[in-house]
Amino acid sequence: MASQLDFAGGTFVDGLVVDTHDTRRVADAVEIQRPSVIAFVGLAFEARIAAAPGVQVVCRTAGSDLEAVAAGAARQGYRGMISFGVAGGLASSLRPGDWVVASSIRDADVDRPTDTAWSRKLVGMIDGAIHAPIAGVDDPVSDPAKKRELYRATGAAVVDMESHIVARVAAEHELAFTAVRVVVDPAHRAVPSAALLGMRPDGSADIWAVLRDLVVRPLQLSLLTRITMDAFTARAELVRVRRQLGPQFGLTELA
Repeated sequence: MASQLDFAGGTFVDGLVVDTHDTRRVADAVEIQRPSVIAFVGLAFEARIAAAPGVQVVCRTAGSDLEAVAAGAARQGYRGMISFGVAGGLASSLRPGDWVVASSIRDADVDRPTDTAWSRKLVGMIDGAIHAPIAGVDDPVSDPAKKRELYRATGAAVVDMESHIVARVAAEHELAFTAVRVVVDPAHRAVPSAALLGMRPDGSADIWAVLRDLVVRPLQLSLLTRITMDAFTARAELVRVRRQLGPQFGLTELA
């Protein structure tokens, strides 16, 4: 097995072991390995989970230029872009581990529909997933009151910081796009400051920043413990569902 992972450039290729005497399997393997999907994520652990044959992973926090990546990908015959990872709940019915496949991305006053066939296929592949709008924002929404306000303003089921970027860039380069997100913090739960500070610019965890903030604000420990448990639930769901979606997030089967 040969692997290459570059979060800044966003490329991952995972070699497949095939029977070279079976020409059909070789041809299928080559086709799967040829990248056709860009997966845009916000965090380093999401990038590791998203990576697979045929997928170019771009991590937002690694400082990559998604515009340049998408332009090059379009020239190389890529077919789509997907926003993948965790999200904050806005609809009160959603709990940690629940899935949302975007019907559209709501970015300020703009509503961009996702690719209908691709999105509906993903809804059918993920047990219990709902098909609903996702809100995209540039800054974290951590306060329950602000979550309620955003829900009233957009009607979106969840919120993340990547999907609106994917929607804009994909539209510019005429690539199909969708978003698949799992809830990590439900609408009623505040995200403590330690959790927000505990993320390095490259998307990896900064445990020392968490501990320093806990020393200053010890009362947030119980809330941090709760959201840590929610994060484990969401991460386990990401791993499980990523395996279900196949090498190219279900896009290869679509015409």
